[in-house]
Parts: sequence; structure tokens; C-alpha cells
Amino acid sequence: CGSSLHNKGVQPLLDAIIDYLPSPLQVPPMIAVHPDSVTSESDGAGPEQAGIECPPREDAHLAALIFKIQTDPYMGRLAYFRVYSGVVRSGSRVYNAGKRKVERVGTLVRMYADRREQVDEIAAGDIGAVLGLKEAITGETISDPDQPVVLERISFPAPVVELAISPSSKADQDKLGTALRRLGEEDPTLRVRHDGQTNEIVIAGMGELHLEVVVDRLHREFKVEAQVGQPQVAYCETI
Repeated sequence: CGSSLHNKGVQPLLDAIIDYLPSPLQVPPMIAVHPDSVTSESDGAGPEQAGIECPPREDAHLAALIFKIQTDPYMGRLAYFRVYSGVVRSGSRVYNAGKRKVERVGTLVRMYADRREQVDEIAAGDIGAVLGLKEAITGETISDPDQPVVLERISFPAPVVELAISPSSKADQDKLGTALRRLGEEDPTLRVRHDGQTNEIVIAGMGELHLEVVVDRLHREFKVEAQVGQPQVAYCETI
């Protein structure tokens, strides 16, 4: 048992990570596939497709997986990624197989909780964050434009709870749409849709606490006042 808030049990956990979890050099190389072999129904690399090894070496071809998107109030849109092979360098160009586009790497940072350190490159086995990838989303792969690959995508469960949400005033209407779009980019398990029958904006998530946090962030980070309630059900009659 432990509590990060009260710093109880944190040090033994970190010691156990060092002692028991393998380094990237102690596990088999990550297997990727060529983007042309991935269909729209596929989630990425799979056993039925011809694999491309991504050895954890700096001299290998680049393969990195984006696992988190965060909107930083000071730095903007941060994309967190883990490098499986090769090196990501600031100012270089990378290929996003999910969007089929080449993007330029902006500022690279190494994160230390609430502190960040700007670096020139992040090598295989390391985790970092990048500014400047405007279209990348969670689960997508960035690779060398000359040798594009796709890593296994992260699969997310379907949401189970829905809430209807509406702005408290006309001034909050535009801000609500922008805030929900940014929160949706950060959290792939949050779904936002417009119900055409009831004319409601409905947010769906993994539980009541999940949606409570979303509503709280709307108020705290985006200064949006919103009203929430149970979604309406459109009853239809038929012969």
C-alpha cells in the first residue's frame, strides 16, 4: 500500500522498478510493420503481418510511440513519446504513419514532474515530450520518413457512462466546444458527441469519477461554466 500524496511507499516502489523491471536492452526488440500493410481495421503491428525489428540502438531507424497528449498552459500542445529505436532530434522531420504526413519536430523536453529540461535529442529507451506535432494523437507512431514503420496501437475500452453537458451562458458556448476538443485530444477514453434528436452535447467516459474530473477541469483550467445532467432519451412511436 502507498500514497503518493503523503509520500508513503513511493521509494520502495521506485526501488522495485529499478530492481525488477528489465531495461530496454534486456528484452527482445519491438516489432513494427510497414504502413502499407496496415489496414483501416487493423490496430497496428500484429503477428499475421511481416515484422520489422526496432532494436534499442541509437544507430537504428527511428521508431517512437506517442502515448499521451497534454495541453500545457505555458508551452502549448505537448506530445509524450517513448523511443523504441533510433534518435529523435530537435528540428528534424518525422513521418506520422497514422496521418500519412511528415511533421517537423519542435522543442524537445525531458519531463521531471512539474519541471522540464530542454534537450537536443532523445535516444532509444528514453521518454520525452515534443512541441510542434500539431496533428499527432495518442497511439500513433513517428518514424524516419525514409523508413516508415507502425508500432502496435494502444487499444482503449468503450465508455460506459454518459452525461449531458450544456454551457451556462452564450459566452461559454464557444469556449465549451474548444475545451472539450482539447480534453478529447488528451484523453482517448473521453468521447464527445452531439445528439441530433435531443440537441444535447453528450460526454461519455469510463465512470462517474472520470466525468466529474472532466467537468472540474472545464471550470478550473478552461474557465467554462457548464451544467450537467442525465441525457434525455428520445422515445419514438411506430406502427
